[in-house]
Amino acid sequence: MGHGGGGALSAELIDQVFAPAYGNPTLATMADSAVFDLGGARLAFSTDSYVVRPLFFPGGCLGDLAVNGTVNDLAMSGARPAYLSTAFVLEEGVELSVVGRIARAIGSAAEAAGVTVATGDTKVVESGHGDGVYVTTAGVGLVPEGVDIRPQRARPGDAVIVSGPIGLHGVAIMSVREGLEFGVEIASDTAPLAGLVADMLAVTKDVHVLRDPTRGGLGASLNEIARASGAGVRLHERALPVPEEVANACGFLGLDPLYVANEGRLVAFVPQDRAEEVLEAMRAHPHGAGATVIGSCVEEHPGMVVVATGLGGTRVLDLPLGEQLPRIC
Repeated sequence: MGHGGGGALSAELIDQVFAPAYGNPTLATMADSAVFDLGGARLAFSTDSYVVRPLFFPGGCLGDLAVNGTVNDLAMSGARPAYLSTAFVLEEGVELSVVGRIARAIGSAAEAAGVTVATGDTKVVESGHGDGVYVTTAGVGLVPEGVDIRPQRARPGDAVIVSGPIGLHGVAIMSVREGLEFGVEIASDTAPLAGLVADMLAVTKDVHVLRDPTRGGLGASLNEIARASGAGVRLHERALPVPEEVANACGFLGLDPLYVANEGRLVAFVPQDRAEEVLEAMRAHPHGAGATVIGSCVEEHPGMVVVATGLGGTRVLDLPLGEQLPRIC
């Protein structure tokens, strides 16, 4: 299970199994989506599988999670998402009403995100060989001219911005799955972020890096960016937007909110001289209202992420081994 968690074991699986099998320059960027030229157009292409349990949770379900996840992967390359495919793997015995509910959620989420579900596939496996419903989506989008967003472009001096409160999705899934109550309902933050990214690029096309911190949370995403760019990242603990209910739930469960998955947040590396303008544009968008600067890219400790604590010390934020909360996306 750890190999699917988005941490060090996932990176090991990719580096030792998949990259040697079909590695190529396009794949080598290892961003949220591949970007390439085709027929004179600059395209982004991404694929992802969704195996969340339970299928329905506060704030969303498997259906809108599948759409938003792929739309966001495309948006993290600066692309305008256009078309999606959906592939369903159904377990024998799952109720058609459940499948229909998920399909309708996909349709509604696609309409809200401004994308077309253009093709798909369905397979059925024997009872006991699945978990109700799995969905795989792939998507394509158009990258605007002059946009070059990838993890290798992080530079010392960049401001590090997160678009809103973190940890909500992972805690929402855990609360339903384990029957836990924390006094208030914690809802997933799942949302399409392409519109937010478009508003950011309208301020400046020179956004260096975008990532949606899903599996492995903000901690894993920042480590991947630091290692890809060779730059250091310094966060300020008191600036991290961890909601009180998430902090309380993580304290109760023994989790670090920096490693808890999000599905409607992004982290951006932006040149310092444009950071205030980008931040203002983000806060004017519904999905970026809680945007805040959480740190900076630095020359010190290249390839590492550190957190300046509220007590004046620092701690290393390493790549997690696996996933604290399995099966959350």
